[in-house]
Amino acid sequence: MDHERLQGFLYDMLLARAFEERAAQEYTQGHIAGFLHLYPGEEAVAVGSIRAAEPSDYIVSTYREHVHALIRDIEPKKIMAELYGKSTGVSRGMGGSMHLFDKERRFMGGYAIVGETFPIAAGIGYSILYRHLPEVVLCYFGDGAVNQGTFHESLNMAALWKLPVLFICENNHYQIGTEIHRHSAVVDVYKRAASYAIPAEQVDGMDVEQVYAHTHSALDRIRAGGGPYLLEFQTYRYRGHSMADPGAYRPPAEVRAFGGQDPILLATRELARHNPPSKSAQASDPAMDVIQQHIDKGFAAGHWQQEDVATMKAQIQQILDEAVAFAQSSPSLSMDDAVYLANQNHAHEVLF
Repeated sequence: MDHERLQGFLYDMLLARAFEERAAQEYTQGHIAGFLHLYPGEEAVAVGSIRAAEPSDYIVSTYREHVHALIRDIEPKKIMAELYGKSTGVSRGMGGSMHLFDKERRFMGGYAIVGETFPIAAGIGYSILYRHLPEVVLCYFGDGAVNQGTFHESLNMAALWKLPVLFICENNHYQIGTEIHRHSAVVDVYKRAASYAIPAEQVDGMDVEQVYAHTHSALDRIRAGGGPYLLEFQTYRYRGHSMADPGAYRPPAEVRAFGGQDPILLATRELARHNPPSKSAQASDPAMDVIQQHIDKGFAAGHWQQEDVATMKAQIQQILDEAVAFAQSSPSLSMDDAVYLANQNHAHEVLF
C-alpha cells in the first residue's frame, strides 16, 4: 500500500481518537448531555471501510457513529455542535449524539434502536437495485444486534433480491457488557450469513490495511452484481459501552493485551517501512496521553518520524479547538427550528 494512503489512514485515526476523547472531556464538564457512546480502539474499522467506499455509496450507522461521520468528511465542528444540541449541528441540534445525519454525503443516520440499521439498509439497497445504479449501502452493526429478528429478516431479503448491501459487523465481543460467548450459541458472526447463502469473511479489525483491502474487494464484488456480502471485523473498544459504563466487567489484563493491538500503533509501524525514522525520534513519555504513548513506542522502535506526527497532532488539536469554540458560540435549538423542521418533513411527505 502506498505511503500517501497509509499516512491518510494514520491522520484519520488520530483525528478520530482525539475527537472522541475531546467529546468525553466536554461530556464530563457538562457541555454534552444524554448518552454518549465512544469509539476508541475501533478506529481501523471505520477508516479502512469508509475510505474503501465511493462518495456515491450510502452509510447506515449505529448510535456509535461519530467516527463514521468524521471519516465520511462531515465537518468536525458540525458534529461537535450536534453533540452540544446546537442549531448549527449536522442534524440542527435535534438528533444529538446518536442521530447524526447528512443527506448530501449520503450518511443516512445513526440509529439508537439495536438492529434498526438492517431494514434501513435493505430499503436503500432496493432503491439502488430498482434504478440499476452502481452504488452500495454500507450497513454497520455490532455483535449485540445479531440476535435481533431484523438481522435475519433483512439478510434473507437481501439475499433473495441480491441487494447491493455490505453488512459490516463491528464485533467488540461485549455488546453492552455481556461477552459474546455468553449470549450467542454461534460466536463467529460471519458464519451466520451462510444460512442465507451470503458470502462472508472474518477479518482483523485492528489492522486498517486489512480492513481496507477486504472492504474494497467486497464492494467490487457487490458492484459487479454479486449480491450482498458480510464482513465481520474483530475489534475492541477501550472504553465502556457509554460514558455511564466504567467497563469493570472486563479483566484488566485483557484490556492491556488488546492495547498492544491498538490500530494507531499498528499503522505507525507499517508507515515506518515507507518512511525511515529521523534521529530526533524519542522514547515515550509516561505523562503523555494514550495515543502519544502508543506512537512513541513506534518512535523508539524506529517506525516513524517525530516531526510528521507532531504536525498531524497540531493540526488536529487546532481542528478540535475550533470545533468546540464553534459549538459553544452557536445558538441553542429554538422552537422556531423545531417548527421549521416539522414543515420541511411535511413538505417531503407531500412531494414524495
